[in-house]
Amino acid sequence: MPAHHQLSRYGLLLGNFATGLSVLAPAGMLAVLADGLDVGIRDAGLLVTFGAIILCFGSPVMAWLTTRLDRRALLVTTLGVMAVGQAAMALAPNYGVVLALRLAMLAVAAVFTPQAASTIGLMVSARERPGAITFIFLGWSLAVAAGLPLITMIAGYAGWRGGFAFSAFASLVPCIMLAVSLPSRLVGPPLSLGSFAGLMRNTRILLLLAITILFLGGQFMVFVYLGPVLTQLTGASHGTIGLIFALYGVMGLAGNIVASRIIGRLGGWKTSVIFLTCNVIGLSVWSAGASASALTLMAAGMIFLGLGFSASNSIQQARLVQAGPELASASVALNTSSVYIGQAIGSALGGILYSAGMLRELGLAGVVFVALAIVLWALTRDRPAQAVSS
Repeated sequence: MPAHHQLSRYGLLLGNFATGLSVLAPAGMLAVLADGLDVGIRDAGLLVTFGAIILCFGSPVMAWLTTRLDRRALLVTTLGVMAVGQAAMALAPNYGVVLALRLAMLAVAAVFTPQAASTIGLMVSARERPGAITFIFLGWSLAVAAGLPLITMIAGYAGWRGGFAFSAFASLVPCIMLAVSLPSRLVGPPLSLGSFAGLMRNTRILLLLAITILFLGGQFMVFVYLGPVLTQLTGASHGTIGLIFALYGVMGLAGNIVASRIIGRLGGWKTSVIFLTCNVIGLSVWSAGASASALTLMAAGMIFLGLGFSASNSIQQARLVQAGPELASASVALNTSSVYIGQAIGSALGGILYSAGMLRELGLAGVVFVALAIVLWALTRDRPAQAVSS
């Protein structure tokens, strides 16, 4: 592969890192945000919930509106907006301004993940496509493995403004990389509203999207409120919380690497259930630890949750692209919407349980969601790729 294509691959990976960090940053500094902006933990959590709602609608809409645009100009502009938006948030005077800026920024950021997957799909052969897509989604794992612990540490010492400033810098780096490395005049097949309608008539694709919603919903019941729950149940410090985020993220990175290595041999269907099961085990162990206020057991649960999180999402993306490669922008956009719907549902229900003082029940509710995802998984055995009419 030419050197500029390799740089593009890593630029797309880091672009997903920046996107993941932009989406998840409030979760890494929830208590600091609540204190600094003079709001409650649940209100700070709504930065994730409302942002996810914007993203879930914005992803397919932006994919449709931008399908005919040059991918280099589109992705570079998107990362530039993310950098400027988060720099502005770092200077915002109050919660209302932070929320407004975040929603406006995420409305544009919604385009990056699906168009990055479509772009790498245009640059490699059909045989290489699942592995290449899984590779660039390592960026989301890195956002948790390295980005969130750094956000937690920075916010602990420099406040929430420092956290947003770091996230802005993380968007600027891949913006420059893609500006100098992505091929020009790279445009995918045009999408129409009929493209989405055709996908929505495909039962298998609908089941895959439902799996994404359920397992992400289960994850985010715990993930968003991890810091405050650990502090209340175990007295964990900012440093300890950052280390647990890092542990979670490192395991997510490891899971994604393993998934990219075995998916070609086992297939998406078998690989998927391995990592969905890791989610169930993680939530179950975390719940047991929460019931006993045992920090070590809760951390062990996060190991399994991390192992299942990013890998499950990457496998979902790859399975959707394989089901209809000519409509990858549409299918990945819908899956990205499903990710954010899951995040919105999980963070909202988690906020309700947190406000009601049901800290120990968060994990159990998550187990129910992921168990339902596994029930649907049984109905989605891989078949040879088939065209989806547009």
